[in-house]
Amino acid sequence: MRFRRRLLDQILNQAAKLRYMTGGQASLPLVIRTTIGAGERAAAQHSQSLHGLFTSIAGLKCVLPASPDEAGGLLLAAIRDPDPVIFFEHKMLYADAADVALPIRPIPLGTARRLRAGDDLSIIAFSRMVGLAQKAAMILEERGLSVDLIDPRCSEPLDRTAILQSVEKTGRLMVVDEGAARCGLAADIAALVASRAFNALKAPIHLITPPHAPIPFAASLEDAWLPSVDRIVKAAHDLKDWPLGKGPFLGDTDPYAGAAGKARPSAGEP
Repeated sequence: MRFRRRLLDQILNQAAKLRYMTGGQASLPLVIRTTIGAGERAAAQHSQSLHGLFTSIAGLKCVLPASPDEAGGLLLAAIRDPDPVIFFEHKMLYADAADVALPIRPIPLGTARRLRAGDDLSIIAFSRMVGLAQKAAMILEERGLSVDLIDPRCSEPLDRTAILQSVEKTGRLMVVDEGAARCGLAADIAALVASRAFNALKAPIHLITPPHAPIPFAASLEDAWLPSVDRIVKAAHDLKDWPLGKGPFLGDTDPYAGAAGKARPSAGEP
């Protein structure tokens, strides 16, 4: 997000609310392109993924393209939309190349795409995490585990139907996101499924996110901080083999732990 936070008042209190405050008499067809993502060793202040924060602002639409061939169609749809759209571009995807069909046609906002069809596990992934999930799904397929991989494309509007239908089919859910574990997209989707498709679940929902800590500068620490293919593969096996009635499942990331991996004390505790 770099310096976009300095515009937060104009985005949150002006652009997002104009249509509502004028009773629909005025709209603001605005597209704000901005970057997210770690991986380029830019440290804590220039590697944040704050798309979840903007998703929580009513009146904004939020787009997270996962590949070059998708970015053009989503951007065209964003430009044609009558309301403000935040277009989040992961910095580590800029070097990716792909064949793009011409002419570019708009991809309707709020429509997810299924990259793989499977029956054992649903994986919902955003932005750069889609590519990691695809690599993990290929490994898992070789091991006899089929993945239903969904790229929502947008965090708002979110294609809830596609997510719920996938979970109802597989009974297992993993959400992979580079944003915050707490109060983020992964937690939001977990809450959606827990409230709308709880009876379909065969195992606890698992979130693959960074720990609740600032992004490190050291390369080895940043790599450990980020979600990875190995983490996805391991968690997928844990979910597939999960015995019913065994209690809570935290996996390898506790969103309530601090940088040292231990739960932070409550106010007033030593």
